[in-house]
Amino acid sequence: MPNITIVVPDDTAQMRVDKFLSGQDEILAACGCANRSHLQNIITNLVINGNSGKFSSKIKSGDKIDVEWEEQIPQDIQPQDLPLNLVYEDDDVTVVNKEQGMVTHPAAGNWTGTLVNALLFHWGRGAVETSHRPGIVHRLDKDTSGLIITAKNIASETWLQEQFQQRRVKKEYIAIVVGRPPAASGNIKTQLIRDPKNRKRFKASTDSTQGKFAHTVYRCIACYGPFSLMRLRLKTGRTHQIRVHMKHIGCPILGDPIYGSKNQVFPGATLMLHSSLLSLRLPESQDFTEFKSPTPQRFRKVMQVLHGKYQKCRL
Repeated sequence: MPNITIVVPDDTAQMRVDKFLSGQDEILAACGCANRSHLQNIITNLVINGNSGKFSSKIKSGDKIDVEWEEQIPQDIQPQDLPLNLVYEDDDVTVVNKEQGMVTHPAAGNWTGTLVNALLFHWGRGAVETSHRPGIVHRLDKDTSGLIITAKNIASETWLQEQFQQRRVKKEYIAIVVGRPPAASGNIKTQLIRDPKNRKRFKASTDSTQGKFAHTVYRCIACYGPFSLMRLRLKTGRTHQIRVHMKHIGCPILGDPIYGSKNQVFPGATLMLHSSLLSLRLPESQDFTEFKSPTPQRFRKVMQVLHGKYQKCRL
């Protein structure tokens, strides 16, 4: 998500943070907002002097404010005839096995070629009615492949959003990481904050007053020399959560260009993270439906090398 940092000028009297931000042309232009209420609707994270803040918080001269917001999607997204790997579809939802490299929705630097562009073509213009973010109720990073569910109308969009917000959705991933975890299985619970040295990255923190709480459950399936095959379940859904948590326990994901480093055994590896299972209640259903995605080819190629080069073991 985009973000900006602003320092309160020396001549600023004490005031509420929302009032201050709504008077800053730099903030309004960056967020694409027209007024204070619009600003409040799209800001997703507010940090004041390194601590979580509220719109009602009082600020003073010299305070440092970090603002993160949900990027606005243009209203005139063009449908594009792009290949889609459909897993399931009915009148309310479409489940896609997203390919690595495809961006979920249009944003700065990726206005076309996204999953939303492809879905609008597949559904047909006028065939769906959703909010400003067509059909998208959760996201996968560009370099993460796997299952993603989308809504075809406002009612199903609202239904799915509630399932995610109430954490009733089961999401599992597989990953190949560099290193071995501290135990065969465990829970990783931290806060996630922006890395002050690199605003495109996040980092784990044990300070409960900072950032957003994130919870990942992991299980090490097997180890192969200095590599491990992991199964990961998300209890929360934060940006880069799995990638940050794997780095936090000393096991960065193989091929991660942001949180890892180039690997000598697999110098050409791309991000080895895949959304393999999604279980939730479909709109108006009382039963859970489970979707699974097969192991991608890039995983199979790496695993073939690992089996030939190292002895498989378990923690």
